[in-house]
Amino acid sequence: MRRLMVVYNPRSSHFGQVSNEVLAVAREMRGWMVGKYEVANTNVDDNAKRLAKLLSDGDLVVAAGGDGTATIAANAVMDSRAKNLIFGVLGYGNFNDMARTFGMKDLESIVRVVEGKKGNGKISEVWSLECSVNDKHWRWGMGYFTVGLFAEACAVFDESKNRKKLKTGRKGMFYSWKLLAKWYFKNRKRSFLGDFDLKQRGSEERFEGMTDYVAVNGLYMARIMRGGKWFLEKGGFLSVTRNLKSVWGLVALMARSVLKRVPGEETSGDVLSFEKSGEVMLQAEGEYKKFIGVSKIEIRKANRPVKVVMNREA
Repeated sequence: MRRLMVVYNPRSSHFGQVSNEVLAVAREMRGWMVGKYEVANTNVDDNAKRLAKLLSDGDLVVAAGGDGTATIAANAVMDSRAKNLIFGVLGYGNFNDMARTFGMKDLESIVRVVEGKKGNGKISEVWSLECSVNDKHWRWGMGYFTVGLFAEACAVFDESKNRKKLKTGRKGMFYSWKLLAKWYFKNRKRSFLGDFDLKQRGSEERFEGMTDYVAVNGLYMARIMRGGKWFLEKGGFLSVTRNLKSVWGLVALMARSVLKRVPGEETSGDVLSFEKSGEVMLQAEGEYKKFIGVSKIEIRKANRPVKVVMNREA
């Protein structure tokens, strides 16, 4: 009997929906042994390690939650020693970038695809990004990584008063963008990245005074910014370096990103080497971490794909 492992966060504002639309449905499924992983109140990396140890060969792993929950599940699948795992995502968060990229709407549809029945889905090989800091693996990212201002801005959601309002479920994407805008105008003139050399495609370029580096692999970033289908490619993603201290610079970037695509150039891998090692904030799919003594950051494609259930039109 095959096993379905549902990953969810019982403390999320949308847990009631997850309970009714995913967990209750899973309990009624025939021919499947259902396992559940409740996201612990620790951090992404700890949860991914715990979950990875629980997975067995052939498991279907479905994340039901926001991008944080999806990131935990994706990293567990990548880190697990289990073979032939299949990954699915259902969006129950504010942005749901990963869920929107793969396009599956309900648990029954995901299970039907895995069972080989007709439906609107398919199983595809997805190539995530890998981020290493000072030559040590940090995290896998299905959709994107950011370094600098964008990454630090995510900390605003963890402020106690903002977290309480978001947990009520009555505050949505507009409120989230309002928080980010307020944080930006308060912090935009700070220094976010030290001077660094960027190596890509056999060339090297010097950058000074930048606020952000972004690597885009998926269709969406922060819900409204458009990416592309690099997640279906074995080698290649979008590389972006910007100075966003200017309001007009940010407006221009956002307008282009919403109406067309995040502006940048394709690369097969990036290495950021900092002139002086220091404190840097990194983010993957909305989940961030502060590093001290950073001298080198490398972004590259994973050395193996993940089998993902996605909409046929994705």
